[in-house]
Amino acid sequence: MSPTELFPANNKRIPIDKPFIDQKPGTSGLRKSTRYFQQPHYLETFIEAILQTLPGIDGGTLIVGGDGRFWNRDSIDVIIKMAAAHGVQKIITTVDGILSTPAASHLIRTNNAVGGIILSASHNSGGVDGDFGVKINGSNGGPASESLTNQIYAATKTLDGYQIIETEQISLDKTGQYAIASMNIEVIDGIEDYIDLMQKIFDFDRISAFIKNDFLIAFDALHAVTGPYAKRLFEDLLGAPLGTVRNGKPLEDFGGGHPDPNLTYAKDLADLLLLGQEYAFGAACDGDGDRNMILGRNCFVNPSDSLAVLTANSDCVPAYSKGLLGVARSMPTSSAVDIVAKNIGIPCYETPTGWKFFGNLLDAGQITLCGEESFGTGSNHVREKDGLWAVLFWLQILASKQCSVKDLMKQHWTSFGRHYYSRHDYESISTEIANDLYKTVESKLPSLIGQSFGGRHVSLADNFVYKDPIDGSITRNQGLRIILDDGSRIVLRLSGTGTKGATLRVYLESYVSPKGHLEQDPQIALKELIVAIDSFAEITKRTGMLKPTVIT
Repeated sequence: MSPTELFPANNKRIPIDKPFIDQKPGTSGLRKSTRYFQQPHYLETFIEAILQTLPGIDGGTLIVGGDGRFWNRDSIDVIIKMAAAHGVQKIITTVDGILSTPAASHLIRTNNAVGGIILSASHNSGGVDGDFGVKINGSNGGPASESLTNQIYAATKTLDGYQIIETEQISLDKTGQYAIASMNIEVIDGIEDYIDLMQKIFDFDRISAFIKNDFLIAFDALHAVTGPYAKRLFEDLLGAPLGTVRNGKPLEDFGGGHPDPNLTYAKDLADLLLLGQEYAFGAACDGDGDRNMILGRNCFVNPSDSLAVLTANSDCVPAYSKGLLGVARSMPTSSAVDIVAKNIGIPCYETPTGWKFFGNLLDAGQITLCGEESFGTGSNHVREKDGLWAVLFWLQILASKQCSVKDLMKQHWTSFGRHYYSRHDYESISTEIANDLYKTVESKLPSLIGQSFGGRHVSLADNFVYKDPIDGSITRNQGLRIILDDGSRIVLRLSGTGTKGATLRVYLESYVSPKGHLEQDPQIALKELIVAIDSFAEITKRTGMLKPTVIT
């Protein structure tokens, strides 16, 4: 199909009074309320900074898409017109602008693109009264490096205008090829490339035979980006019954829900598996498709345990059957995978939170699998966490073992012991209160060493510092750690992913050997630590919150 030239295509420079982007330095994108983003020239100013800074833009290929939230389509139009003004040779986008983050990473890598612009606020709510976001990915397909994002941040502080081409809006209703000035735009299906990649990793025939043999599954797309991908995967290719994919149509406001795959925001799915007997397996993904939640009948799989289980059973997956190079986890993630890695004789790395740190290890060939406690797991097939990949990984293991999720977890704990683990999120705290609480706790950490805490003694208390084993860079202030003499841990972090106030995250972990009590409720097993950190950090006293907003 020959490109259709669109006219007129007049290059204009739009002046702005002063830069007003308030991006956090070092972050791979910008996330604000939708209305904040819709201020005149706000989006354009940030895109201008990206296009001036991303290496290879002039004459390069750029991947553009988003999770389908409100303002996604209009923003893609702005990016296309600005990219044309900046000499981009080719834009690849998708039908309806729907593109999951892992699928975008794959397209960047397979098309030798200079990078990608992904429109998503991840697991945050959508709609005109919700949130919007712009995320930058580099040429390796992963989140932009800290050096690049710092350059973009610096550029936003000095801009006095932006370049854009005036032309009619390109239709994204179907596949096609277009041209604006000297730039080509290719609108692709957006799903098939990702499906082809999954078929190279997993044995679809074996998974299909397993789920067709009285193993009923349910997948909740939460009206977000993974709906069309999941329908193609589970219902069309694997033969699951129609209706397996719930809330499968992407909606601009996610149907009024919160596209966060946890027990609070995916409650309907959780009730199906934890309260009912009909379904054997359940899963959900978030707004942009990079996070996942795994459920079995009467069994919730903690994300930290999920990474450990995938690592321990990686030989069930054709793409990983010859062994793993190594594995990595973020610091707040439980150390369950550490024990597995030691047992199978591969290195295990502890990194700060943020997928870009895994990217360095993946690019250097040091690891194959990686994961975070915030419902994200991935491998070297892309440079992002990948929700649907994780769901297929679980189904592949279950098909190989011919067992239930609950039985698989019991087998795992019997072999490696159990890391009782939970994350308590206190959301929408006053930023001033949250910062004061955090700084006060940090100042008191040195006095804790050697003291009793939750019935144990503190062996280490610090603010986590990471030295990257690949490039030697130092990353500081990554979370307050209290490590006890039996290996138990408490970690406190302030989240930067919300748009209203601050979120305090408290991570609690207690290890029990294979000979111990392996099937206790985590909140009961962690009770002493919960009480101890609330008292020490004065969480209830300072925030006025009697319980966390979300417990996972």
